[in-house]
Amino acid sequence: MEIKSLLRNIVNTSETFDVSGLSLNSKTLEKGELFVALQGEKNHGAEFIGNAIENGCIGALIDGRDLECNVPTIRIDNLRKHLPTLANNFYNKAKDIELIAITGTNGKTSVSHYISQLLDFLEVDNGVIGTLGMSKIQKKSINTTPDIFSIYSTLEKYSNLGINLAIIEASSHALTQGRLEGLSFIQGIFTNLTQDHLDYHQTMENYREAKASLFQHNFSKRAIINRDDESHQYFLDSSSDKNPLTFGIDDFEFFKNSENGFICQLNDYVFELPLVGEFNLSNAIAAYSSVKCLGYSDDQIIPFLAKLSPPTGRMQQLENSNIWIDYAHTPDALDNALSTLKKHYPEFKIRVIFGCGGDRDKSKRQIMGKIASENADSIILTNDNPRSEEPQVIIDDILAGTKVENDIQVILDRGDAITSAIQNLGEDEVLLIAGKGHETNQVIGSKSIPFSDIEVALDALI
Repeated sequence: MEIKSLLRNIVNTSETFDVSGLSLNSKTLEKGELFVALQGEKNHGAEFIGNAIENGCIGALIDGRDLECNVPTIRIDNLRKHLPTLANNFYNKAKDIELIAITGTNGKTSVSHYISQLLDFLEVDNGVIGTLGMSKIQKKSINTTPDIFSIYSTLEKYSNLGINLAIIEASSHALTQGRLEGLSFIQGIFTNLTQDHLDYHQTMENYREAKASLFQHNFSKRAIINRDDESHQYFLDSSSDKNPLTFGIDDFEFFKNSENGFICQLNDYVFELPLVGEFNLSNAIAAYSSVKCLGYSDDQIIPFLAKLSPPTGRMQQLENSNIWIDYAHTPDALDNALSTLKKHYPEFKIRVIFGCGGDRDKSKRQIMGKIASENADSIILTNDNPRSEEPQVIIDDILAGTKVENDIQVILDRGDAITSAIQNLGEDEVLLIAGKGHETNQVIGSKSIPFSDIEVALDALI
């Protein structure tokens, strides 16, 4: 696209060059793309133009001070507020896609993938944008919700593939930072609200309000709210949808544990839901409610609930062993995962491996230590993504919540911790490896190194 067309309704320019794409990240920018150098709290954006030029940027939009460099630069005051217009001008097919957004502390990935699986069974082409990347185009995502240009770009690619519906995980960071601005959703789904990200939001009230913004000002045409969550009334009251739909586990007439999950009855249909954990009953009924709102009947949807499978790293059982991997990195998620295994393996001892991320909400560490103490028979504390923090400091914060009488080991090397636990796992023990789930790297200091809980565990099983 010609630069003047891109900047229509924003600013006039005398520059003349063609743009192949838009990028906010100088490191991942591709040749021919325009670098949009946002000014942040700790930088002026323009300082990253050198990286962008090395990667082949065709030019740059800058906010604040003028800059001389060997690519064209165009100054736009308050550049950030123009991102939705830039995205819409360039990726003009993005709005051809109908969108469903899911927000909540836990369950976003599972619900999005269960909706996608049901739609696949119904032969409805769809895409998912979230923690596990962008489906159908096999692209990874750095964040739960990518930046605004990555989202619009993906939606345009979906449109070119003939996909007319996409499901997006809407994180609280994304909602606060405007990454979804300019889009509108046929459905917004709320899963739950528990403690997380207080390093960013400071208070639970701020965190709740960030989530609730998905349902305000007609951002989501239809609100679908989990009435089992204690904060559900706040979301109902703040929603601009005057006829919101609610869902809950009691939508099932009954359910009971089975070897592979649950035997359930839903609207006179009896079937086995092949997912463990009562939280997955909630996730499944959320997906069912979403697809039903799209106009499909129980006869069409419910038979496929029996065919759902968990996303990678979400209560994932390894090769019929007693080893489970879960992304649980919040107090509520860890509690749910451990409680699930206690119910699924009533005669077994529970062993758990986990840590907490560095440079993140420190207040949840002691809480997670307490939860592990109360629900596991033995604990191995290890590194998660320590980032710039001293790993032992993070472990000490977790230990503050544990009991002296607990069986606790500290093995900082996560690979060693997983290998040791599996090699020494008793026949009467089940192991939960929590915290990283699907992730394929570990951040220690300033380095990101390849690391996968799943691969390390599978190697230890050989």
